[in-house]
Amino acid sequence: MAKELKNLLVNWLHDRALKQAIRSHATGDLLDVGCGRKPYAEMIAPFVASHVGIDYPGSPHEQSAINVYGRAERLPFREESFDTVLCTAVLEHLAEGRAAVDEAFRVLKPGGTAIYSVPFIWHLHEEPHDYYRYSKYGLDYVFKTAGFSVESIEPLSGFWVTFGQLFVYNIYRFNVGPLRFFPIIPLVGLLVQLFALLLDQIDRSPQWTWMYLIIARKRDQNEFEGDSVLSEIE
Repeated sequence: MAKELKNLLVNWLHDRALKQAIRSHATGDLLDVGCGRKPYAEMIAPFVASHVGIDYPGSPHEQSAINVYGRAERLPFREESFDTVLCTAVLEHLAEGRAAVDEAFRVLKPGGTAIYSVPFIWHLHEEPHDYYRYSKYGLDYVFKTAGFSVESIEPLSGFWVTFGQLFVYNIYRFNVGPLRFFPIIPLVGLLVQLFALLLDQIDRSPQWTWMYLIIARKRDQNEFEGDSVLSEIE
């Protein structure tokens, strides 16, 4: 999402969690699906050998950083080409989201990691290409049935951040006409975000999260063979 005054809070929470995930899991050749202008290039650079960004020609985001044009549901790469797949706030915009996860699995090397952020409670955006919201159970199902081992699904907020941030987006609807020349709504928005963050530390209710961060791994052949042996013993 674009980084603006009205969404400083969720961007900060998202990027903090993403930085930790990249530090812990990103390696080798990384594919950035729906990369847009590659907003995380600087964050990623110390941990990977290469950073390939793919997006589609009609992307509403700035396109100068795109390396390859194509669609997430039909990636133009050979099997087992990448060590890491990154996809941030894109899955909800794909009509065939499950196909995109299957493709990520296909292009990952055995042992490779997928790092995804996906919204849960959020307003319509980038319409009309806004198709789904995924619960943690839906994400677990989609990634596991694609063949991944799901290592974690982390909610990035509780009720107060989600409610506060959506409230700020709503009041910005009124930041028009003469009000644009006075920083009343931006100031209220910043105060609401700060208050929401403080309340979230006191009363965390993750079932109200606005977004999840998923870490999933493509198991290597030895692990599959181990499963088979265990199944035979059982």
